[in-house]
Amino acid sequence: MAAKIRKGDKVVVLTGRDKGRTGEVIEVRPTENRALVRGVNMVKRHQRQSAQQEGGIISKEAPVHLSNLAVADPKDGKPTRIGFKILADGKKVRVAKRSGAEING
Repeated sequence: MAAKIRKGDKVVVLTGRDKGRTGEVIEVRPTENRALVRGVNMVKRHQRQSAQQEGGIISKEAPVHLSNLAVADPKDGKPTRIGFKILADGKKVRVAKRSGAEING
């Protein structure tokens, strides 16, 4: 099945601690059905010092389940479901069910 949420998409969190927050998808993990969203689901991790990185407590994003995310409608930024449409030239594009607008990417 084609991916409805992809890297670079603007998404809205539907449930959980960060409900209502929006952010950009940094990474999608299809085998786990999870995605990393910039600035959402932040957790603190203890990091040992290494040659490249300083030690201490750092904040980083934890993965969010795809069922808790919805793509933000390009027209009004509200959560929308995704459909697919095949254009005249045979290209398959993602379409916002809420407004009918095409989603880039």
